[in-house]
Amino acid sequence: MRLKRICLSLVVFFTLLSPGVAASRPVSDDFLVDTIRQKLAADDVVKGGAIDVEVKDGVVTLKGKVEEERQKSRAERIAKKVNGVKSVANQIQISRP
Repeated sequence: MRLKRICLSLVVFFTLLSPGVAASRPVSDDFLVDTIRQKLAADDVVKGGAIDVEVKDGVVTLKGKVEEERQKSRAERIAKKVNGVKSVANQIQISRP
């Protein structure tokens, strides 16, 4: 009975510890590019747009053209929310049709 308690305690301990360990690992730039592109493409406001995503050491640069200011600001907000992003340089231009 005591052995079961010890084993259960260890399982709970390592289960609670594992998210903290995963969060402390750095995220690769390639992973960030892929994640941000997917989120931009799935967003109803941005609609993927003609936005290029570049990442260097966690710093994201957004380039390209959109039709409205809200698309530009939404793209920046989406990128900033991705875990591992340090900062976002928004170089997207507004180009009305």
